[in-house]
Amino acid sequence: MAKFTEPPASPPIEVRNSPVHGRGVFATRKIAKGERIIEYLGERVSHQEADRRYESKDANDAHTFLFIVDSRTVIDAGVDGNDARFFNQSCAPNCESAVARGRVFIDALRAIEPGEELTYDYQIYREAGDPENIDEVFVCRCGAPQCRGTMLWPPEPKKKRRRVKRQAAPRTQPRTAKKKAARRGVARKKKRVRS
Repeated sequence: MAKFTEPPASPPIEVRNSPVHGRGVFATRKIAKGERIIEYLGERVSHQEADRRYESKDANDAHTFLFIVDSRTVIDAGVDGNDARFFNQSCAPNCESAVARGRVFIDALRAIEPGEELTYDYQIYREAGDPENIDEVFVCRCGAPQCRGTMLWPPEPKKKRRRVKRQAAPRTQPRTAKKKAARRGVARKKKRVRS
């Protein structure tokens, strides 16, 4: 079991304008791989309440500060949130989110240099009934060479139907010339009937 660590009292980050999107989070000092950077804070609400709060929002505007903790809890960083809400999405992130004991943290995936923007992969799940333009609504602007083009998790690949190769039943006795001739005769009769 991984050791539980608290983030530093004063995270080594600052929020400023980002070339990726809007505001972003940048390192103020070197951050080591595996370092816990900040806790994602905000009001803890139910999924139902989170949906209610944003139901009147334009369907083509996906910008929220919601983070799903588990099947019962969502953190709304739009209410009492901290700087963790400004981490931008990337398909080649240098950080990751981690849920531990019902809390959400942002940890470094690799060593990060001062001035580097901190990002993580939002891994937003697709849902049945998503509109046709859902990838456009959740467009990713990270610019990574392997960018998916969307903040959504890739769709589940369609399962290929495996063709089962049928094997002929084992022969219990050898075919005789009489049986072969009888089968050819049946085939000829069928051909005559068809013409």
